[in-house]
Amino acid sequence: MSEQIERVKTLIIGSGPAGYTAAIYAARADLKPLLYTGMEPGGQLTTTTEVDNFPGYPEGIDGPTMMVQLQQQAERFGTEVRIGMVTAVELSKEVGGIHRATIDDSDKVIEAETIIISTGATAKYLNIPSEQRLRGGGVSACAVCDGFFYKGQDVAIVGAGDTAAEEASYLANICNKVTMLVRKDYMRASKAMQHRVNSLENIEIRYNTEVDEVLGDQVVEGLRMVNNQTGEKEDIAITGLFIAIGHKPNTDIFKGQLDMDETGYLITEGKSTKTNLPGVFASGDAQDKEYRQAVTAAGTGCMAALDAERYLATVETAEEVA
Repeated sequence: MSEQIERVKTLIIGSGPAGYTAAIYAARADLKPLLYTGMEPGGQLTTTTEVDNFPGYPEGIDGPTMMVQLQQQAERFGTEVRIGMVTAVELSKEVGGIHRATIDDSDKVIEAETIIISTGATAKYLNIPSEQRLRGGGVSACAVCDGFFYKGQDVAIVGAGDTAAEEASYLANICNKVTMLVRKDYMRASKAMQHRVNSLENIEIRYNTEVDEVLGDQVVEGLRMVNNQTGEKEDIAITGLFIAIGHKPNTDIFKGQLDMDETGYLITEGKSTKTNLPGVFASGDAQDKEYRQAVTAAGTGCMAALDAERYLATVETAEEVA
């Protein structure tokens, strides 16, 4: 079967704050962006019930509504948004080269002068039924995003690395008590982070302890813990459970073509969104393992569109001179 080829100036791979913001800026710069949403249109924020820390929403907003509004704003300026997934790419190494993207493992191919990657990252969960059922009802993978809603309450956090320790410390400042579940008999966090956690009186660390079940019908009401050495189970009353066992960037299709770190986060040049290949830019959680916030993702989406605009202007100037 022959390929169905479509040529565009700018292809945006992925939605969410980074993708939609990139689309807004790219469209206003007359880059005529085409955006493919991926399998989860709107990204991680579509699983967040309340967003209170994004500027411009004094009363807060739920994640899905915010993503719809960002999409509508991008479309208002001329972005074409399509439901679909880029499943393979052939990226040019030449300045002014054309990049190719395969859509949904089909014969549909998009050829693009520039590509903005905003595929995000996926939070790792425990994958037990009660945890999945209560995501958005008290189970969260971001303490900085959702911790405020549990001010003065008892919560629990699962994890043993620096991120878990940092989020436990953050929660301890606003919550009544934080129970930290560590699967082994030691923490993987740096000594400095361990000292911080151990210095806070309202953090209780449970070693050799895992989640057996999250309790509650519509919202989290408690947690059943199990000691993985003795098998002993214990119930505690909590209103929030935070999972801090890491994220996986959604960058597998770029392996072997774009530079990335050992965990798969795309590496960008300096403070820019430039990857190691000309005309390919990375934004949002696909390249940010430090902050992972909606507002910072939106910021890098803006940067990627500006970088793409400047790149295209340079290419056009070079062609005119030639």
